Amino acid sequence: MQEPFDITIGTTDYAIFPEGNDIYVVYKDGKEYVQIQKDTEEQWLKLDDETALPLFEYNEEINAIGKAIMAYVPDEEDEESDEDDDLLD
Repeated sequence: MQEPFDITIGTTDYAIFPEGNDIYVVYKDGKEYVQIQKDTEEQWLKLDDETALPLFEYNEEINAIGKAIMAYVPDEEDEESDEDDDLLD
């Protein structure tokens, strides 16, 4: 499973925690902000806070976060430290 990572959109920093099945928990300003799910390459869905069901309404910020998630490439240092961890196991 993918490790948590940070993205920046404009001047806003987000912490991204992958949950699996194209679902991500997004933290903004140190607080849980939203859960999102990939629908298509261009469309991301916000999940309802109560039911965790996808909300099928267009949200520009959610799509921007999703596109940044798809564009994220882990730092080589992060990958190397993961490989080192595997050697220790």
